[in-house]
Amino acid sequence: MVERRAWQRSRVSRDAEIILGHASPIVPCTLHDLTNAGACLSPRDTVVLPETFELTFDHGRSCRPCRVRWRIDNKLGVAFEKSSSLSV
Repeated sequence: MVERRAWQRSRVSRDAEIILGHASPIVPCTLHDLTNAGACLSPRDTVVLPETFELTFDHGRSCRPCRVRWRIDNKLGVAFEKSSSLSV
C-alpha cells in the first residue's frame, strides 16, 4: 500500500478526550496514531460526533482544534486546525 500522508505518523495507544463544548460531556477516546497534522481516534462511547471539536491529551491543560476527515466503523481520522475558533 502506498503511504499518502505528508507527515510521518507515530503509532501510539494512549488515552485522550474529545471536548464537544462547555455544556457537553467529555468523550473519552483512544489515540491510535499521531502526526503533526492530525490523528486517528476511537471514541469509547457510541456517540455521534460533530465535524469539529477539540482534543486533549493532558486532561484539558492544552487542547487541539480538530476537523473530522474520515470515519470508518468506530475509528475516525482528524486534521488539526490552525485556528482555535471552532463553533462547538
